[in-house]
Amino acid sequence: MKLSARNTFKGKVTKIKTANVAAQVHVDIGGGNIVTSVITADAVNELGLGVGHDVCVVIKASDVLLATE
Repeated sequence: MKLSARNTFKGKVTKIKTANVAAQVHVDIGGGNIVTSVITADAVNELGLGVGHDVCVVIKASDVLLATE
């Protein structure tokens, strides 16, 4: 599969918190960094995601916001 997105990170699923419709998937991308993705619960099932599975995090966004105190 080829993607136009340039922000990709390989990682390992560390936690999945599923509700009725949505799920939070936590992915350890190394260096002490965790990326949390909110996807549908159906997508978790369709992808066969589970803790310990290797995944690729793909970030495609038109805006990235930063804030400081």
